[in-house]
Amino acid sequence: MTQLRKRMLEELQRRNYSQATTRSYIFAVKQFAEYFGQSPEKLGAEEIRRYQLYLLNEKKYAPGTVEIRMSALRFLYKKTLKRRDLGFDDLVYPKRPQRLPVVLSPEEVTRLIEATPHPMHRAILMVLYGTGIRRTEASLLKVSDIDSQRMVMHIRQGKGSRDRDVPLSSKLLEVLREYWRWKKPKNYLFPSTAGHRGLEQPISDKTVWNICKEAAVRAGIQKKIGPHTLRHSFATHHMEAGTDLRTISASARTRAPGTHDRLFAPLAPAPACGDQPARSTHGPTAAVRG
Repeated sequence: MTQLRKRMLEELQRRNYSQATTRSYIFAVKQFAEYFGQSPEKLGAEEIRRYQLYLLNEKKYAPGTVEIRMSALRFLYKKTLKRRDLGFDDLVYPKRPQRLPVVLSPEEVTRLIEATPHPMHRAILMVLYGTGIRRTEASLLKVSDIDSQRMVMHIRQGKGSRDRDVPLSSKLLEVLREYWRWKKPKNYLFPSTAGHRGLEQPISDKTVWNICKEAAVRAGIQKKIGPHTLRHSFATHHMEAGTDLRTISASARTRAPGTHDRLFAPLAPAPACGDQPARSTHGPTAAVRG
């Protein structure tokens, strides 16, 4: 480990950054150094500008991906190296287009889940859709996080290092009980394998992403989807069933108040005055939520 990497790790630890963010930042700085074949300490504003253009124009990375890389470089130069010769104008974020999220219909969610033959993979997809939690949160669930007495699922140190509880339906609880009887996990609900991270470790969030992509291919779904698509679908289907936006946001714990309002309000049909939207009794919407 180089001295610069060690210093950056220490600064990230001092600020209690999550393991996922720490890995992402270290990897981003490593790639930056490899691109120029020099230590980042010897590089400056011109190299940052050229590298950002390379990511956007040659690698064709999405603005959100480039923003993460620039966040890592901001941390390196402003927090770790404390470089006064670099301003925030040298470490700009590309403007991100505002697009509506991809949302699956209840029928497509049914196809996605039914196309998954592996019991653990199927349980993961049903947890993602049935609770609206993020893929990293799902990968880190422990058996002890399933509270059948209070009918909630405990999310430990989710995004923003926040704990929260999400509702657990009786149907999803039964799915997880059936999965537990098959897998019998001891600590993590979704453990890794001996050939990868080891049986005592959780699966990686990348594995959750791959599970979702493979299920979409099996189901013949052409939309570009990932685990976050199930999170958006969870919120949208709840909203279409008449659930209050604030209730959805509290369960999903979005980054900031109003996030789901901005994302999903254009998608929801307004019910007629006095009408109560009907709740589907078919497909995974009913099967998972109860």
